[in-house]
Amino acid sequence: MENPGHFCSDLPAALPDEVMQTLLAGSAFRLERIVSHGQHSPPGFWYDQDEHEWVMLLQGEATLRFEDFAEGDRLLRLTPGMHVTIPAHCRHRVEWTTPDADSVWLALFYRDGEQR
Repeated sequence: MENPGHFCSDLPAALPDEVMQTLLAGSAFRLERIVSHGQHSPPGFWYDQDEHEWVMLLQGEATLRFEDFAEGDRLLRLTPGMHVTIPAHCRHRVEWTTPDADSVWLALFYRDGEQR
């Protein structure tokens, strides 16, 4: 057994960029802690991932934008404790994170199991 830790301790002091730390990984998943401090996706950039993502905001606030061609983009404002599942290839971006405090995320990236 490793020494226990606290998820929101040892946060980076200066964040010129978002910090992503892999906590645990296997053949079909990756668990990350992500720390933002005012960072957001660059203009015109969209995540379009091969894996599904389940993300929970534990601290701070954030806004995600989901691309939707038929109805226009959708915004989702997250506060602590909120979570969302983002299917693979659902184009999305981080529109805003709290500029004067850390936003701490727990993100699980995973792939579907084998089809039988």
